[in-house]
Amino acid sequence: MPGKVRLSSEGDGRVAVVTLSNSAKFNAMSRAMWRELAEVFARIQASCEWRCVLLQGEGAHFCAGGDIAEYPDFRFDVERLRAFHEQDVWGGLSAVLNCDVPIVAAIQGHCMGAGVEIASCCDIRVAADGAKFGAPIAKLGFPMAPREAQLVARVAGEMTAREMLLEAAVLDAPEMKSRGFLHRVLAADVLHAHALERAGRIAALAPGAARMNKQTFRALKMAPALDGQAQEAIQLIASRSYDYAPAAEHREGIAAFLDKRRPNF
Repeated sequence: MPGKVRLSSEGDGRVAVVTLSNSAKFNAMSRAMWRELAEVFARIQASCEWRCVLLQGEGAHFCAGGDIAEYPDFRFDVERLRAFHEQDVWGGLSAVLNCDVPIVAAIQGHCMGAGVEIASCCDIRVAADGAKFGAPIAKLGFPMAPREAQLVARVAGEMTAREMLLEAAVLDAPEMKSRGFLHRVLAADVLHAHALERAGRIAALAPGAARMNKQTFRALKMAPALDGQAQEAIQLIASRSYDYAPAAEHREGIAAFLDKRRPNF
């Protein structure tokens, strides 16, 4: 069955529960799921029904990354690759980032690539003690898209982002807590109850104040203005960000994963 992003309610209907559901692939994000993520969070943003969001993965994992089985359909063409990252992926991430309703992430199992990006959009992050975090896409022969890398570096820290992307490092939950990415690490069997309790506490507080606080945090992030030279440098990087689409190592990385063999770069 194809993956889905499901929306339900708990906590007397005041907590929106968003579930990444693609359990056969450890909740890897398909293109359709990125679009659904944007739609779900736009609905939450527009509604006065929910006061907090609990974001989780179905079953034993949060999100193992992107659905790599789809990649050969679009990743080797510059414009289709650009559309994937700038429209599908960033459309989903920006909808989460722009949501004024507080978001609690409950993370267990694999939290890789897209999972780290989605978790980075959340306000409170709690994880099971066995959760694993990383973005080992260097093994697949491609970099992280610029805005996605900026998001992870800002929230997880540049040191952590460099380690994940350049070394393909996978870090455990206690280590991510020590680096300030996680608020709490718990046993897996109490994770959902703890996350729901936190969401319930937030939902019991003034929803208008919560929305205003999130708007303030968002404005503070954008406050430092970039000078013209920095703007030009960023635009230049962005204009060339997806030129690697047809590269041999990109093709090899994807092919090796799908063939279940070690890539030959």
